[in-house]
Amino acid sequence: MPAVVDDVMKLLCSISEQRKMKAAVKHSGKGALVTGAVAFVGGLVGGPPGLAVGGAVGGLLGAWMTSGQFKPIPQILMELPPCEKQKLFNEVTNILRHVEWTDAVQLMALVMANEALQQQLLAMLVGYVTKELQAEVR
Repeated sequence: MPAVVDDVMKLLCSISEQRKMKAAVKHSGKGALVTGAVAFVGGLVGGPPGLAVGGAVGGLLGAWMTSGQFKPIPQILMELPPCEKQKLFNEVTNILRHVEWTDAVQLMALVMANEALQQQLLAMLVGYVTKELQAEVR
């Protein structure tokens, strides 16, 4: 992977780490499966009232299971496959098209000194994580 993409990834990690951003991918399919299974068992054991109780208990259990465990966004970014890093890089270069840098340190210094650029990059990053990774950002 080219050094320029690595510079941008380091920048995004630094900004998101500074803001202590985390994200959780929701596993709604798993929750639906648990809800259905518990409702089914409740129906077998208790008939119609058991189905109602099983559905309620299963729904609560499913919601609890899918509440998501949050991971730091820098960790998520570093685990992205190269094609996703390239996608993210392309979005960042649209924002930084007028900024010239030679290495990651200079890029971070330029961006950290410009609050407007930081806000644009954060908005882009939240949008990317929410849309592309289908995760909840905190």
